[in-house]
Amino acid sequence: MSYEKKLDALPSQRGLFHSGKWCPSADGSIEEVFDPATGSSLGTTSIAGRADVEAAVRAAKAGFAEWRRTSLSERSGILREAAAIIRANAERITLTDSLDSGGPYKRMLKDAEAGAATFEFFAGLATEMKGSTIPFNDSSLNYTLREPLGVVVRINAFNHPFLFAAQRAAAPLVAGNTLIIKPPVQAPLSSLLLAELIGDLFPAGVFSVLPGGLECGQALVEHKDVSMVGLIGSVETGKAIARAAAGTLKKLSLELGGKNALIAFPDADPDKVAAAAAQGMNFTWCGQSCGSTSRVFLHESVHDEVLDKIVGAVRKLVPGIPSDPETDMGCMVNAAQLEKTQHYVQYGKDDGARLVVGGDRPKGGQFAKGYFHNPTVFADVRADMRIAREEIFGPVMSVIKWRNEEEMFAAVNDSDLGLTASIWTNNLSNAHRAASRVEAGYVWVNGVSSHFLGAPFGGYKLSGLGREESIEELLACTQLKNVNVTL
Repeated sequence: MSYEKKLDALPSQRGLFHSGKWCPSADGSIEEVFDPATGSSLGTTSIAGRADVEAAVRAAKAGFAEWRRTSLSERSGILREAAAIIRANAERITLTDSLDSGGPYKRMLKDAEAGAATFEFFAGLATEMKGSTIPFNDSSLNYTLREPLGVVVRINAFNHPFLFAAQRAAAPLVAGNTLIIKPPVQAPLSSLLLAELIGDLFPAGVFSVLPGGLECGQALVEHKDVSMVGLIGSVETGKAIARAAAGTLKKLSLELGGKNALIAFPDADPDKVAAAAAQGMNFTWCGQSCGSTSRVFLHESVHDEVLDKIVGAVRKLVPGIPSDPETDMGCMVNAAQLEKTQHYVQYGKDDGARLVVGGDRPKGGQFAKGYFHNPTVFADVRADMRIAREEIFGPVMSVIKWRNEEEMFAAVNDSDLGLTASIWTNNLSNAHRAASRVEAGYVWVNGVSSHFLGAPFGGYKLSGLGREESIEELLACTQLKNVNVTL
């Protein structure tokens, strides 16, 4: 397929979607969007300011009065219809995300499917928003109700733009809330496409998409009529949102950063550990994933063998044009992310780590205008080095040799972040002991990277607040009311 033909997949609507219609920004602000792999323009989008936020929240508040009274079966039916539309347009969605974010087509296609599956999952959970009865005496009836919150805002990250837009929309909508999505400034197009595809399924004001920058985000978080804010983003952004939301005591759901550990015990299979390390680093997305296992702790008895196999696996990962269905590894989303990665590669060298593969940009004409970086592995890394402590959000893996289990766990947990961990062992005692010792909210044993719809995903410490992709997310989108009836 020619590049020009791929551009046909992009959304035709480039305005703001709120109040049940497409609108230009109140002040006429627009911003150009670029393909991070080629530097080509993908057109412009409107940029929401405070006046647009005010209009969107006002419409969402009005829409809430109708949507909360819509029956559960009808809300569930609309979500199932949305899932069918997403599946029918999966190729278009995938091309849009590949062109806009730099994620490779073959993997972004799975994001479209996961978005549809999430709509179906929460549609099926609708009747689980149950209250309970509390027996006090025979002259009263005491019971609880779960009711929607009101207007919910979701602020999403650039590494999985469509996936996050769809996944984080389903729970608040089926719970009876109205929803405003603020897509990532680096990759807004698939969120606009989602509005183009399913926006008309909902009553006016129920589903909105507002592309915008800092002004838009601040106005949404501070607005008195917004009841909940969900963020997928950096720790610093999460802290800023928490401070801004404090004035109105909004509920928060924060999925933040990760500096995650993969731990290999002496009895682990070296081939499987090496493959998991390459996969868990999420080189496919150039390491731009909060769940990446970027710290690989290898026991000294298997260290050298596993490291050699990791290098072999990583050398097979060659960056390519993201919208090409054969590409395994795409590019970084913008110049800032590429520059940050290059700085950390230099930090690794300066701090005495040994660069064993990568560390540079790929050569060739097709890479000249894009933000490409080769997959990179450092060995002889100490746990106190910057590359082992700070989230890079780039394709840089740190391999750390360990000997003493207590010292290893101390190093693994000596981080303000605690999102995921991966443990590799064939010993049941090792597995359960390690799972209980690591300070992380989502742990794989002899696995890595996979998410399981229905299993609560979220982090410890500065990796966030709340749990998602599960019934916990649905219940977090409600508030509990107690009713006491004197008989």
